Amino acid sequence: MIKIKNLKVKVTWEKKEILKWVNLTFELWKNYCLLWKNWSGKSTLSSFLMWHPKYKYISWDVTLNWENLLDLNPEERSVKWLFLSFQNVPEIKGIKLSEYLRTIYNINLKNNSPEIKELSPFIFKRFIKKYLAELDIDEKFLDRELNVWFSWWEKRKIEILQMKLIWPKYIILDEIDSGLDLDAFRTIAEMLKALSSNENTLIIITHYFKILEFIDVDKVYVMKDWEIVKEGDMKLAKEISETGFKDL
Repeated sequence: MIKIKNLKVKVTWEKKEILKWVNLTFELWKNYCLLWKNWSGKSTLSSFLMWHPKYKYISWDVTLNWENLLDLNPEERSVKWLFLSFQNVPEIKGIKLSEYLRTIYNINLKNNSPEIKELSPFIFKRFIKKYLAELDIDEKFLDRELNVWFSWWEKRKIEILQMKLIWPKYIILDEIDSGLDLDAFRTIAEMLKALSSNENTLIIITHYFKILEFIDVDKVYVMKDWEIVKEGDMKLAKEISETGFKDL
């Protein structure tokens, strides 16, 4: 369980608060949606949970399975089953996709099964073939630099590939529908639907509603002006999709 209590956050170099007394709970095996228009704090919250250096906490009580998240650096948080799908996926030159994927797989393997030997580059390329086939990713991508000159569609599939490799428990999807055409979006949504199970939790951050036609959520949070203003179930999301945000 991720439990957020009385969280207040500011940008490191400013005094202005950008999250105000946020209280949220994300239970394992349930899916969630965080709704509102742009510039409401949704992406700020997700970046802060992964410990982005841009943000500094003022007041905070955030635990992951009753462990203080403040004590964990970004790598430790990812090993503790947190995964963030970026709104804008970064391109990293000089690092091959295959080496990046093998590294995160081996780190995850070492943390959870220290008795198992890490995979060598040769063995890993054989091991990953089944995942590439499942997501219709050409094996040639493994020799390319990480996300460099990848299309939005390709970057999203690579993120889902990462999820399949390390099986995080809490998957934060920060506007994963952005940058995708209709067909690409449907394919990604179907992949995420297949990925969703009783072993993980999807936290969907969006200001659109189409993705909710593919993935059922148990709870909807509405974030406005940097704080949670309303919560409910799928009925709330349907109501907002029909009437808009103006009445909230």
